[in-house]
Amino acid sequence: MKTIPFEPSKYYHFFNRGNNKENIFIEDENYYYFLRLVSKYLLPIIDLYSYCLLPNHFHLVFRIKEIQDLPIDYQTNKKELYRAFSNLFNAYTKAFNKRYQRSGNLFKKHPVKNLIDTEQYLRNVILYVNTNPDHHNIENSLDYKFSSYNKLISSDSLLLNQEIITYLFDDIENFKFAIHSKKMNIEILKDISEIDE
Repeated sequence: MKTIPFEPSKYYHFFNRGNNKENIFIEDENYYYFLRLVSKYLLPIIDLYSYCLLPNHFHLVFRIKEIQDLPIDYQTNKKELYRAFSNLFNAYTKAFNKRYQRSGNLFKKHPVKNLIDTEQYLRNVILYVNTNPDHHNIENSLDYKFSSYNKLISSDSLLLNQEIITYLFDDIENFKFAIHSKKMNIEILKDISEIDE
């Protein structure tokens, strides 16, 4: 599959899994550490709208910031946008390998990044990502602590841009209804079979 470069002001569904389908999260601290690295490496260049971290893979839904809102090194092309993601993977892998006495690649070499080009796609992928624990029979999505759902319906998230929920679903109650009833069109989502196989 041809990879697409990240571009300022564009929306993406980004996901990856463990190399050879192995777990990338083993205990709670792994999930929290990954989210801290997302904050450190990605939030300077993205607006994060949804996430879900599952034992052997993760999903992120975000928009790359407008070019004038990016750190200066990214504005002047001294750093490529993919470098932030590479730094995240490298930092997490290094810490994970040290903690569990392992070596080598933790993640699949090529993550999947799908350009989100319509509001319908964005709405459906946000619903899909936030119901992913149900899809994989891991836990009830409403109770799962390593997805963005409970942060999106509260007012205490520093990680997420919650305005997208009001924009796409009109209000929090409509978003909750859509999540509870799993009202989504999964057929329009691109390449999720690479994770869900």
